[in-house]
Amino acid sequence: MADLSKLLDKAYEGMDFAELANAPVDALSGVSAADAAALMQAFRVKTIGDLGRNKFIVAAVAIAALAGK
Repeated sequence: MADLSKLLDKAYEGMDFAELANAPVDALSGVSAADAAALMQAFRVKTIGDLGRNKFIVAAVAIAALAGK
């Protein structure tokens, strides 16, 4: 498994990818409970998987990659 310790809160570091996809977005290091609530309200994002599959996030990542940024 990849070392995700810098990306995750300590409580989530030992989880596999399937578990992480179902973990709340505030399991990501630097994402607060308030940030998670704002993501839920704005985009109906509840889990890390929801965030990764969100059409706006996917579009932004694709545009940035194609722009070479």
